[in-house]
Amino acid sequence: MTTAREEVILVDEKDNEIGRAEKISAHSGHGRLHRAFSVFILNDHREVLLQRRALSKYHSPGLWANSCCSHPRPGEDVECSARERLQEELGFTTAIKRIGTVLYEARLTQGLVEHELDHIFVGVYNGQVHPNPLEVSEYRWVEITTLATDLAAHPHSYAPWLGAILPVLVDNLPQEREE
Repeated sequence: MTTAREEVILVDEKDNEIGRAEKISAHSGHGRLHRAFSVFILNDHREVLLQRRALSKYHSPGLWANSCCSHPRPGEDVECSARERLQEELGFTTAIKRIGTVLYEARLTQGLVEHELDHIFVGVYNGQVHPNPLEVSEYRWVEITTLATDLAAHPHSYAPWLGAILPVLVDNLPQEREE
């Protein structure tokens, strides 16, 4: 579980590590570019698993977000960190693969800023979800087109990074199998 005293990895625009900063400090002021990851979990019906961030989160509480997102800790491999965080937040593991990266900046409430080089992963899972209530207040499965339409119509219901990373998922969806 993350805490406000954790460090994030500061990077340049090519993802070269250039230092470390306390997580809150990296999200304050102008926001310092740091490494992050976002995971999208799909089921066999091509629906994406969304989580609603717990109300106790220090930013974006109560907003809907992708399946899982966080920051690798210094010294951690990004993919390994993403798989571990998936277990911590949603109570399951599954194979994931990296489908791209997005560099984005988003203003948050309370003067915070997300300025991240976000590694985007996708995986498939059809089992039980066991959300950690300290991280996730609820979850739901949503068809991707429905999500894109609702995100456009109600952007303030969603975490500000979702609009930046969803196109990477859409552009990398596996083709539907013909029966």
